[in-house]
Amino acid sequence: MAARLVKCCTCLLREATRLAPAGSPVGRLRLARVTHKTLTSSATSPSSHLPGPLSQHVEKEQVFTPYPERQEVDTLIEKATQPEELLELLGGGHCLHHNHAALALIQLSRLLSEKPADKAWLTQDARFQQLLHLVNSQITAVWHGTLVKLLRSLYALALPAASRELRSVEQEVRWRMRRLKYKHLAFLAESSAAYMQERGSRELLAELLLHLERRWAEIEDGRTLVAILVKTGHLSEPLMNRLEDKCLELVEQFGPDELRKVLVALAFQKRRSVPLLRAISYHLVQKPFPLTKGVLLDLAYAYGKLGFHQTQVFQRLAADLLPHTPSLTSGEVARCTKSFAFLKWLNLPLFEAFAQHVLSRAQSVALPHLCNMLLAFARLNFRPEQEDRFFSLVHERLGSELARLDPGLQVDVLWALCVLQQARGAELQAVLRPEFHTQFLGGGSPKDQSTFQKLLHIDASARLEHPDYTGPLLPASALVPRPSADRKVTPLQKELQETLKGLLGSPDRGRFMVATQYGWVLDAEVLLDTDGQFLPLRDFVAPHLAPPSGSQPLPPGAKRLAFLRWEFPNFNSRSKDLLGRFVLARRHVRAAGFLVVDVPYYEWLELKSEWQKGAYLKDKMRKAVAEELAK
Repeated sequence: MAARLVKCCTCLLREATRLAPAGSPVGRLRLARVTHKTLTSSATSPSSHLPGPLSQHVEKEQVFTPYPERQEVDTLIEKATQPEELLELLGGGHCLHHNHAALALIQLSRLLSEKPADKAWLTQDARFQQLLHLVNSQITAVWHGTLVKLLRSLYALALPAASRELRSVEQEVRWRMRRLKYKHLAFLAESSAAYMQERGSRELLAELLLHLERRWAEIEDGRTLVAILVKTGHLSEPLMNRLEDKCLELVEQFGPDELRKVLVALAFQKRRSVPLLRAISYHLVQKPFPLTKGVLLDLAYAYGKLGFHQTQVFQRLAADLLPHTPSLTSGEVARCTKSFAFLKWLNLPLFEAFAQHVLSRAQSVALPHLCNMLLAFARLNFRPEQEDRFFSLVHERLGSELARLDPGLQVDVLWALCVLQQARGAELQAVLRPEFHTQFLGGGSPKDQSTFQKLLHIDASARLEHPDYTGPLLPASALVPRPSADRKVTPLQKELQETLKGLLGSPDRGRFMVATQYGWVLDAEVLLDTDGQFLPLRDFVAPHLAPPSGSQPLPPGAKRLAFLRWEFPNFNSRSKDLLGRFVLARRHVRAAGFLVVDVPYYEWLELKSEWQKGAYLKDKMRKAVAEELAK
């Protein structure tokens, strides 16, 4: 009996599935009801096992409401080119079923997307209101795919947020949320999430995000995944975490455009997802697909924004960008230069091409773009081969325009010129005059403090590197070092101080973390006499401090040494060349009368014992003194 019951149930469901449309909500409800009724009768009626065609049982009751056959009105709606053609359908004797009104509204929004001015009169048209009323009265019978498109169209038609018809459609979407396929949820996320935010549909948006997160495993293709990540990933942290996991699963299917979109979305949200970035970098390196100019620029921007270093990717970006350089605009060149500067990646052929681009379009390059390139060159300490010609152009463009720039940008530009040793007296005077620099003296914001620090460096350049400069300069009160936030002591810094203290023997023979009036901090300062012995610092004159201390002049032949440690972030990527900022610091310290003892991280890491570290510092000091004597 049980076997006969199961066989009957299987046949019934197979026949029902063949006859019912896949997405009909009414059909599914009736199918469930009739199936339950048939199974009950099969279990209770002794005659249920009698032979007979299954179609007879199905035909006894109208179980399904199949999707209506295609009618003439469907063709009229699809081929309509004017809103009036759609509105005339209401009074033209056409029989509109529950989907026709929704399809007409969807087509209306498409037609009006190119004519936003016509939306105002449309909402006042009585026929449009009738169309909305018709949809509202039959909203429960509208099919899923049509329903989500209808909601997007009503948002696009700019219906009032309090509109009864709009609220009805939103509520129907909420009721059906669990029954919607994931592709429908993705369509809502891609097309309507921004409207929901703008129009205050917070509850619907929250429910949509929740369902997207809970059903994330249903995502099957990269396009859907990328669309959801770009449109809604930033709205929900749990959803974004799920989407990143799914990206790791599907990243092998991504093309260059999908990879670009994912990277830009991560950069926009400042999400430095290292596993995902590594996977994307791997496929960018391994797959030979061509990268267009736009994709290359976006990839450089995303990597620069996220500060993610991957040498092979940078090499490919630079190699692929080089042939595109003649076709780039000035804005694109400035943007690309800035991105590579953030990455601390200096590719000489590419940067020479950027400099040549500026020279060949000297009069058409916008000043902000030129300033961005100058800042990027200074960060990487890059000087073009045609240095004189390039900087002549820079000074020519800055001549009358410098004073019109934002004050903070003026300081940045002149600081960049000081790094590259290209600042002129008139430009120094422009930012060191009292009426200009006083606006930064009392600033407490991080930006104002950074700008003031650069002013100190500019003032130091004027004092130390421009002997003919006559002023003005920053006042003595501004040179006093400000208390700064306590920074974490690095292992190199700690070991260097401990090793030096062991060599000095007495605390008064050296200073540590010396804040100078030039805006730089020395890791250590010592005095050596002519025999190479350490001298106490307390009584000797120290003009580099602010205010200067000590009254006793240095003994004849005595040398003042400054120890400067260089950590990994102080260098260009994959290089032993210092960034421009630290090259400037080294020049200033030498110009202030110090012998510089450089302690780079890559040399210090090779020293294993305390004896080796002490011997290394002694050897460094002897070499610094010998080089000075050799001059």
